Amino acid sequence: MKKSYYIIATVVILLGIGLGIFYLKVIRPGSANIPDDIILETAFGEEFHMGEMKKTAKIIEFMYTQCPDICPVTTLELSKLRNKLEKEGVFGEKVEFITITVDPERDTPEVLRDYAGRFQVTSDDQGWYFLTGDVEDIARLGENLRPPFMFRDPGSGEIIHSTWMYFIDEDDNLLENFVMGEDFDVDRAYKRVMRTIN
Repeated sequence: MKKSYYIIATVVILLGIGLGIFYLKVIRPGSANIPDDIILETAFGEEFHMGEMKKTAKIIEFMYTQCPDICPVTTLELSKLRNKLEKEGVFGEKVEFITITVDPERDTPEVLRDYAGRFQVTSDDQGWYFLTGDVEDIARLGENLRPPFMFRDPGSGEIIHSTWMYFIDEDDNLLENFVMGEDFDVDRAYKRVMRTIN
C-alpha cells in the first residue's frame, strides 16, 4: 500500500515539474508579434527590416529626441547596460538594442545620428540601432507588443507615450517588460540578459 502512494506521489511530482517546464519554455514567453513587413531607416541612412533582424536577444526602446524627461534618462541607463554587456563581450554579438523614435517627423536620420552620438553610437555595426520611419509603421509595431506601446501628440509637440521597454530573446519571444526612466534597474536587467543569452 505504501509503495503505491510513493509511486503516485512520484508521478504527480514529475508531472508537475514537466508542466512547469512546459509553461516556462512554451506558454509564458509568447511571441513578440513583430510585424515582419515593417522597414524602418537607421540613423545612418540604412534600411532596417524588422523581419530580417539578427538572431540575438534584444531590448526595444521607444523614445523621441525632444522628450524632456523619461526618454533621455532611459537611453542613458541603456548606455550603462551596454557598457556592462560590452565588458562581457556579448553586446552586438548576443544582444542588441533597438531604439525607435515615436516622432519621425522631427526625428530625421540626421537628428537621430546626433542623438546616437551622445551615447557613443557612431555606426550601424555597433549593436545599437536608432530607427525612424513611417509613423503608421511605428504605431503598428508598438501596438503588436504586449503590453502595447501607445503614443500620441496632443498638439503640443510633447508626445504622450507608454513607459515600457521590451526584452526579447533570439527567437523573438517577449520575455519581460522593463520600465523606462529612473526606475530602470540596470543591474537587474544585466542579470536578466546574461541569464537569457548564456
